[in-house]
Amino acid sequence: MNTTLCYIERDGCYLMLHRVKKRTDLNAGKWIGVGGHFEAGESPDECLLREVREETGLTLTRYTLHGVVTFVSDEWGTQYMYLFTADGFTGELHACDEGDLAWVPIDQVDALPLWAGDRIFLRLLAEGAPFFLLKLVYTGDTLCRAVLDGKELDIENP
Repeated sequence: MNTTLCYIERDGCYLMLHRVKKRTDLNAGKWIGVGGHFEAGESPDECLLREVREETGLTLTRYTLHGVVTFVSDEWGTQYMYLFTADGFTGELHACDEGDLAWVPIDQVDALPLWAGDRIFLRLLAEGAPFFLLKLVYTGDTLCRAVLDGKELDIENP
């Protein structure tokens, strides 16, 4: 399964989605960026633009692909996620049916309930890392393994 995820930046904040509205949601209670699953025939950027517009009402005008994250889970299979940031957009923010949207100062994002693997790629974004490939292996909600550009990471101290 292919997905996109985008962290939209404005005034030192990321637009974050607190996943609290869907009845069955593997991200329930977590804070994530915006994005979603590819539709048939979509490219990563087409999926990104559609998902951001659907979830936020915003139309992206400037965005960057930073990496591909492979999620492997014993519960939800394997997923390939194209990770973007964006700092250009038009439109007005609207409510999202998947959760609550909020502009969160980037230096406060790490204090939110996040997936352990998200902390790794958010750190890479903050460090300005070059394009990367990251593999995250989960058992249930627990991150068991992380591999960055072919090298094992110490998940206790990523």
